Amino acid sequence: MIVVTGAEGFIGSCLVACLNQQNFNDLILVDDFDANPQRKKNMLGKVFKAKVERKVFFEWMDQHAHEVQFVFHIGARTDTTEKDEAIFKELNIDFSKRLFKACTTEGIPIVYASSAATYGNGENGYTDDEVKLSALEPLNPYGRSKNEFDKWVLDQPVKPYFWVSLKFFNVFGPNENHKQRMASVVYHAYHQIKETGKVKLFKSHRDDYKDGEQKRDFIYVKDLCDVCMFFLFHRKNSGIYNLGSGHARTWNAVAESIFKALQLPTRIEYIPIPEDIRETYQYFTEANMQKLIRIGYSKPFLTVEDAVTDYVQNYLEEGKYI
Repeated sequence: MIVVTGAEGFIGSCLVACLNQQNFNDLILVDDFDANPQRKKNMLGKVFKAKVERKVFFEWMDQHAHEVQFVFHIGARTDTTEKDEAIFKELNIDFSKRLFKACTTEGIPIVYASSAATYGNGENGYTDDEVKLSALEPLNPYGRSKNEFDKWVLDQPVKPYFWVSLKFFNVFGPNENHKQRMASVVYHAYHQIKETGKVKLFKSHRDDYKDGEQKRDFIYVKDLCDVCMFFLFHRKNSGIYNLGSGHARTWNAVAESIFKALQLPTRIEYIPIPEDIRETYQYFTEANMQKLIRIGYSKPFLTVEDAVTDYVQNYLEEGKYI
């Protein structure tokens, strides 16, 4: 059996679909399944062995750990505007520690989700060098929680025989409909364009960036799932890995891709960055992907243009889910 936590969420549900596509159906899906009714559509068509509520998951593990062959720990509190450190401690740190310890005890390989938010402003670069982990300065409680757990993992004297931390950059794609404010810029821009014929992007509040020229490393959720599947079969070279496309692109380029996918003229309006996130707003992120490439991952990542076209035309326009 393969355990997937956060299975009803955006990335988790796409990973379940990817596993199903490769005939992995003996899946144990873990989540707080009543937390958000909007996520129910993410489960349509999925094949699995059982759903287990997060609050009773470790009781389930006590009885079934010997049957588990792999864990994908995708579940987390991912709201970058949340200020309550206690929420992140409970869900992103304490739960993850308990799961990691269980995998260590039972000899279960684990791949878990970290985040590019650990890099903060990027003053120390975006290289997934574990030696530099303690020097990182995340800008918000979410990023700090992910970095604290990564550091804790490295400090453990005993670990599972195979473990991987994946630092997700700006992920977008199908099944993110429920995320509201935390949904990707592609999702929000698409709906703005459909409603108003134009898209609103953040102004720059720095002299070294023009409006809309802020750059992020955008990665399509299908590419992310392919990397997860690579590690399911690879099961060596444990460690912390970036997971982005490796190429920073501007908000303007993303917006233009959406207009092109919709065959509409580009119309962009620039608005101020909300004050509650202005001081912690990242102007540039770009994953250094050499570490993953060195261990044998060779599949090219989709360009923003190709990924946006697939997402817009085959999912958003069709109202479909993965």
